[in-house]
Amino acid sequence: MEADPLLPAFLLGWAVAAGVMLVLWLRQLSTRNATAVDVAWAANLGVLAVLAAVQGDGAPHRRVLIAVIAAVSSWRLAGYLALQRLGHAEEDGRYATIRAEKGASAPTWFFVFYQAQGLLDAVLALPFFLAARDPSPEIRATEIAGLSLWLIAMVGEAVADAQLAAWKRDPKNRGVTCRVGLWAWSRHPNYFFEWLTWIAYALVATATPMGWLGWVPAGLMLFFILKVTGIPPTEAQALKSRPDYADYQREVNAFVPWFPRRKPA
Repeated sequence: MEADPLLPAFLLGWAVAAGVMLVLWLRQLSTRNATAVDVAWAANLGVLAVLAAVQGDGAPHRRVLIAVIAAVSSWRLAGYLALQRLGHAEEDGRYATIRAEKGASAPTWFFVFYQAQGLLDAVLALPFFLAARDPSPEIRATEIAGLSLWLIAMVGEAVADAQLAAWKRDPKNRGVTCRVGLWAWSRHPNYFFEWLTWIAYALVATATPMGWLGWVPAGLMLFFILKVTGIPPTEAQALKSRPDYADYQREVNAFVPWFPRRKPA
């Protein structure tokens, strides 16, 4: 595969994602609620994976593999986010704070933010476009490793989400940090297992021509989770709403699950 076929696929994916984000931005102008952008960001990835498989000319087994694992993972996350966040009339606290801070410039800020999410979707879809254009009929060890890691990541993320949802349903846990199951080993096990899915996509694409580009999304996701839109704003909000969260930060790893540290005597 030459570099040229990748560019049209990327541009088409970007156009699709940008179009979805434009519609949602127009919608939030009237609703003043940007929460749906998180759901759309996740759902777009599944759409782009299917698009890559349909328009790609690579080996059928690889096109099906990348489309299935990416669509299942992305749409599962989108469904979970929709159930957790779209059932409330009020806007997600992160976006409500930004809207208040930006004032009259909020619509412009959100337009740029929405379109940045669309561009990010297209960049993150690089492993899908790469894998879907690889003509090799060989089933590689890296593909088997990617599928295996994806299965582990899916189970881990689903378990973490279910444990947190069950904790939140109990009224006596209101305002108390979840420390059950995986949440006793990592403050963000859902983010950790979500990141593993990007390692899985990279493994599927890594042996393809230009496969090194498939690792770029995994690096970007790690950066965003650790430094930008993942852990920092989530923990800032938790520190405001939960008195016990500072202790949780001292005692439990932020990302990689590990043995919790004991409280000092």
